[in-house]
Amino acid sequence: MNDIPISDNIIRPIMDNMGLKLLGNASIREIVALVNLIESETGIKFIRMEMGVPGLPAPSVGIEAEIRALKEGVAAIYPDITGLPELKKEASRFIKLFLNVDVDPLGCVPTVGSMLGSMLCFLVANRNDRTKEGTLFIDPGFPVQKQQVKMLGHGYFSFDVYNFRGKKLRAKLESYLETGKVSSLLYSNPNNPAWICLNEDELAIIGELSRKYDVIVIEDLAYFGMDFRKNYSNPGEPPYQPTVARYTDDYVILISSSKIFSYAGQRIGIMAISDHLFNRSYPDLLRYFSSDKFGHSAIFGALYGLSAGVAHSVQYGLAALLKAVNDGTLRFGEMLSEYEEKAKIMKRLYTENGFNIVYDKDLDELIGDGFYFTISYPGMSGEQLLSELLHYGISAITLDTTGSERLEGLRACVSKVPMSLLGDLELRLKRFRADHQV
Repeated sequence: MNDIPISDNIIRPIMDNMGLKLLGNASIREIVALVNLIESETGIKFIRMEMGVPGLPAPSVGIEAEIRALKEGVAAIYPDITGLPELKKEASRFIKLFLNVDVDPLGCVPTVGSMLGSMLCFLVANRNDRTKEGTLFIDPGFPVQKQQVKMLGHGYFSFDVYNFRGKKLRAKLESYLETGKVSSLLYSNPNNPAWICLNEDELAIIGELSRKYDVIVIEDLAYFGMDFRKNYSNPGEPPYQPTVARYTDDYVILISSSKIFSYAGQRIGIMAISDHLFNRSYPDLLRYFSSDKFGHSAIFGALYGLSAGVAHSVQYGLAALLKAVNDGTLRFGEMLSEYEEKAKIMKRLYTENGFNIVYDKDLDELIGDGFYFTISYPGMSGEQLLSELLHYGISAITLDTTGSERLEGLRACVSKVPMSLLGDLELRLKRFRADHQV
């Protein structure tokens, strides 16, 4: 708490040296770099809520499997670009046990994190029909996925879903799809950053309309099973993680190891392509790839061109982790419960000190407690709030970059805030409120 609030004479020169003029459109990594420099300059440890980095140790079963593989010499051997057979088998089994959906192991392809998975999807799905323009993002969402589309030169569309939940979703979604310009549709569930969770009725609407207008659905399950209001972590038992896969044939599910297994540093995820889509022919793909088949183009065209596969030993690690949860010897839900506990405490501390939860409802329910939540303060824009909170040793990102229409808000991540710092958070928020009485 020493020297809180931090002087603008410290923060402003650091921003100027970084060439960072506006915080409202700063990327997550830019905020990370800024806070690192402020911490170094002041010696004040920040309450860091800007980046969705796991705050829990990775399970030893994955690490030990990697070590064994390395000792057996896999570092000297290129991995099969389609993926380690054991990993593909366990990924397919995981999807069956926790989503109750069948995806052939052939279509379960390891990628260098889910970010590579989304890039691969854009490269193929947005090139399968020359008359279409790009991706529809159901926002708010992960900013980097829009950056990927821009990098590829594809068009995109987006809308903030918060005011179009339930039956309202149909008309809003169809207003975009009926243009005939949308080739793919992407959302996360649970949602980053709002933590809203699309339910089965909404997923049925997405599935029905995607079939009607021939749109490929990309379902980002980076926070698989982390809607803690229900227990989705018992293998082969309901309730199952909600998924659009029950309502359409042409979909890709992105499964990340970063959050549910705290395996972010190893950069591995699964791109699960539905059986129907994997084998589907799109003649326009021949403009870019050697085959008109979606699955072949995704693997031997896009994946080969970008990374030629995933690091060999890491595939053994994820295979072991998936086998452990599939067999019921590792309960990922129990491992992640700390995030729920911290979210409850942190949201209470903010609201007790004059802040509001921006996305506060999930249809008729209160928003769940999980990896993210959103905050605002009366009379401030998101950019102003972030700028002010930095002076109190608190960091986050603005909702501006996520496609949200709520420009007064910030996204807060609970993962890197240790329980030991929650007392400091409370003191800093009380000081903030005292200095900013409305």
